[in-house]
Amino acid sequence: MPLIKDFNPFKILKMALKRGGDFADIYMEETVNTSIICEENKIEKVISGRDRGLGLRVIFDFKTAYAYTNDLTEKGLLKLADTVSRAVKEGRAKEDISLVKKDIAQGFFIKTPPSDVDLLKKAELVKHANSFARGLDKRIEQVKVVYGDGFRKTAVVNSFGQWVEENRTGILFLVQVVAREGDVVQTGYEPIGGVMGLEIFEESPPEKVAETASKRAILMLRAKKAQGGKMPVVLSSEAGGTMIHEAVGHGLEADLAQQGLSVYSGKIGEKIASPLITVIDDATIPYKRGSFFFDDEGSPGQKTTLVENGVLKNYMYDRLTAMKDDALCTGNGRRESYHHRPIPRMTNTMIVSGRANPEEIIKSLEKGLFVKKMGGGQVNTVNGDFVFEVTEGYLIEKGKIGEPVRGATLTGNGPEVLNNIDMVGSDLGFGIGTCGKDAQGVPVSDAQPTLRIPEIVVGGEVK
Repeated sequence: MPLIKDFNPFKILKMALKRGGDFADIYMEETVNTSIICEENKIEKVISGRDRGLGLRVIFDFKTAYAYTNDLTEKGLLKLADTVSRAVKEGRAKEDISLVKKDIAQGFFIKTPPSDVDLLKKAELVKHANSFARGLDKRIEQVKVVYGDGFRKTAVVNSFGQWVEENRTGILFLVQVVAREGDVVQTGYEPIGGVMGLEIFEESPPEKVAETASKRAILMLRAKKAQGGKMPVVLSSEAGGTMIHEAVGHGLEADLAQQGLSVYSGKIGEKIASPLITVIDDATIPYKRGSFFFDDEGSPGQKTTLVENGVLKNYMYDRLTAMKDDALCTGNGRRESYHHRPIPRMTNTMIVSGRANPEEIIKSLEKGLFVKKMGGGQVNTVNGDFVFEVTEGYLIEKGKIGEPVRGATLTGNGPEVLNNIDMVGSDLGFGIGTCGKDAQGVPVSDAQPTLRIPEIVVGGEVK
């Protein structure tokens, strides 16, 4: 059944543009979400809900007027459109707007839709992960398990006569464990998720996720404190793409670049990284957490080369920022829900695999730090400076991975690190997350191969 059926969207758009404006669009969505949270050895929260609403936008003189509503009657929407139109200075009204092209994407094939699975069975997955983690080791004190699924049906209609619809199903499952031995407390965390259904548990059962998180916490209990100072670092492909997402990706979103809030502002065509580095943002990879057929403005999801052999080629654009730069939209207009206007956001962002054997990269170092898993951190997009936590790290001694270390951080500058990377592995590992920006969160994934950084500041104990 079509999502827009009770009103004429082109009538609404014409009303929105009656006082002028360059562009207008309607974003309508219907969502069904379920979340289950287990803490303190019991199910603490079970939340299930539906929402349906619409957002209306007018762009004029590179500015945006945006409003949203749950009143989906034609009368209510015409009133909303009139309100939005008042933000535009008197200008020439648009002529009649009619359908030019309609595209419908049913989404990726979902083997086991969450809607087909009983809530009690979903709760059993959560309880199983919790009990498995707690039974692994007596030093495990706290376990938190989160399950979430969602179905989103969207429709976008704009003043160019384009009408796009898409269905999206997503799932997220994570386990966080706290282990204690004496005065030492360590945390392990492991998430899985993507644009898929409960078939995700065929490859990654709840107990496997729980075991990974638990073993990470337990391992760090016996780890020595990391030694601080400048040293070579190897970032594992398993570390996920935290580095590329935070230290590079946000700076390549067009709105930050246009506002001069990015270290990469105005550097299209310039060398910003090692010739070994190519960075892409790709919304077309099947089943990844940041994937889609159409973005939240109705633009097709794309594979965009941002950096090619060290040279900055492009930014990530939504419609508004593309208009400002007279550039092509890259399909990166995303929003958390109809409550929010779209802004440029990453999808699945990665450093492309190179040619070096990952094992040879490790063997190449006499001494250094091997980062298997990255944690959170902070980045200043204006100058590129960053600080990241290392949640699982090991010493490299005589070309081999040695003892685990804890408490390490990586401190550096994004452009400097990109320029200094001198070995890029042939592997590729993905991480997932929910990216926050302008009080909006959207699902993303990021990836990188094994990377060698000849020198970076590692925070830890100074001897």
